Amino acid sequence: MGDIPPEAPMPDDTRDRSAEHTIVPVRIEDALGAAAMALICLISMSNVIARYATNVSFAFTEEYSVFLLVFMTFVGASAAFARAEHIRITFVLNRLPPRLHWLCEVATLLATTLMFALIVYYGARVTYSEWYWEETTPGLGNPTWIYTIWMPILSIAIILRVLGRGWAHLVRQRAAR
Repeated sequence: MGDIPPEAPMPDDTRDRSAEHTIVPVRIEDALGAAAMALICLISMSNVIARYATNVSFAFTEEYSVFLLVFMTFVGASAAFARAEHIRITFVLNRLPPRLHWLCEVATLLATTLMFALIVYYGARVTYSEWYWEETTPGLGNPTWIYTIWMPILSIAIILRVLGRGWAHLVRQRAAR
């Protein structure tokens, strides 16, 4: 009775085993993503209750919810790359010979690094421009750069996760052969 059948789901602590190569624990991204989702839920539910009870909605809900959604997306992407759970066409990839599979992984890592490097560059330019021109949000009047600065910062985190994953699985794997 105490034995776990082979088809039973694995305990949660095995989830990070695919990211054993990381120096910085992936649980940080998990916690940040969960906190962002909890805040979105709390803000949205508070707005619904306030609207229902008073016919007045909170002005800040859309502004903060959109920011938290973007933040959660970038943090989730960082965790996904650390665990190699990013979007890919596994139907085709799993049927390739090992050498071609390795080349596809390299191409994926290079394309991903390039894309997020462009987000770092252009995101930093946008953030600087918003800071320089003292742009504010239309709803609350907050400086817009406090929202956009997270795009380049989190893109750097994603690039570091992608490079770490590439080093751990492509370079070490190739050297082990």
